Amino acid sequence: MFGGLTDEELEAVRQYLVESFYPKGSYLLTQGEPNNKVFFILDGEVSIEKHGPAAKRKYEQLAVFSHGDCFGEMELIDIQPCAASARALQDTTVVTLTNGDLYKLSKTHLKTYTMIILNLAREISRRLRATDEKLVLELYARK
Repeated sequence: MFGGLTDEELEAVRQYLVESFYPKGSYLLTQGEPNNKVFFILDGEVSIEKHGPAAKRKYEQLAVFSHGDCFGEMELIDIQPCAASARALQDTTVVTLTNGDLYKLSKTHLKTYTMIILNLAREISRRLRATDEKLVLELYARK
C-alpha cells in the first residue's frame, strides 16, 4: 500500500497510523457494520469471511491475510458498510488509517495521497481479478 513512497512521504503518513491489538477469535470488522479505515497487518493472521443469511449463520472464508497484507480498503473508496467480516485467527497487531486522515493527507501531501489511492486501486483490482478467476473455475466445475 505504501509502495513508491519516499522515506519523507512515509513519515508524513506515519503520524496518522494507529496501532491496535486483537486477540485470537475477535472481530476487527463485522459484515454490514460501518468502517472508515484500512487495516495493515503487522503481526498475526486474519480471516476474511462473508456471512450468509442471518437465519443460517454460516460463512464462507474468502481469504486469509497475514503480515504485510491490508484489508478494509473497499469501505474507504465506496463509503458503504463492510462487505465481509474480518476475524483474528491468532493474536493480531494492526495499524489503521482512517478516511478522515487520508483526507487530511490529501490537503497537506497531495502526491503521497495520490500514490496511496493508486496503490489501493491496484490492490482492489488484483483482488477482483482473483475473484473473477475463482468464479470462472467454479462455473466450469458445475458444468
